[in-house]
Amino acid sequence: MPSGQTCGGCLKHPPAFDRTFAALAYAFPLDRLIPHLKYHGQLAIAPALGECLARAVAAAPMPDCMIAMPLHPQRIRERGFNHATEIARDVATRLGLPLDTRSCQRIRDTPPQTGLKHLARRRNLRGAFTCGGDVQGLHIALVDDVMTTGSSLDELAATLKRAGAREVTCWVAARALPPGD
Repeated sequence: MPSGQTCGGCLKHPPAFDRTFAALAYAFPLDRLIPHLKYHGQLAIAPALGECLARAVAAAPMPDCMIAMPLHPQRIRERGFNHATEIARDVATRLGLPLDTRSCQRIRDTPPQTGLKHLARRRNLRGAFTCGGDVQGLHIALVDDVMTTGSSLDELAATLKRAGAREVTCWVAARALPPGD
């Protein structure tokens, strides 16, 4: 979808987030590289994604802070890191923005979203996040590796808005394109 346009699904069912910036399309070779970061601990991929994302959002309105998509503590124990946090660290450094790693937590260890249809993804994530930090009146950028349906980002954005965030923008390294794009 061309930059600055709203997809039909978002027009029909507006998400909790206000806008999304994606650095790249989730296609070859990213569809091979990102899983190597995420599931095989190849952390050297994160700074490259962070650099691409920082460049993609450099002209965008800057948020008050960034929050990386939280993983459940069990998932962090299994992997040893949060891949979204690794990408966000690089973006924060490049743009001089604070990275808030404490305000939001994933409180339900949901099954992976991979392979689930859109409605199943939404059900899978209901009540998965909590926000205990002071986000009242803030513009927050949520950072994640890939946006497929936007369900995870939407649920976290809704959690932040209920906690008082004024604006939530999604910054993703890659966006899965609809078939045919």
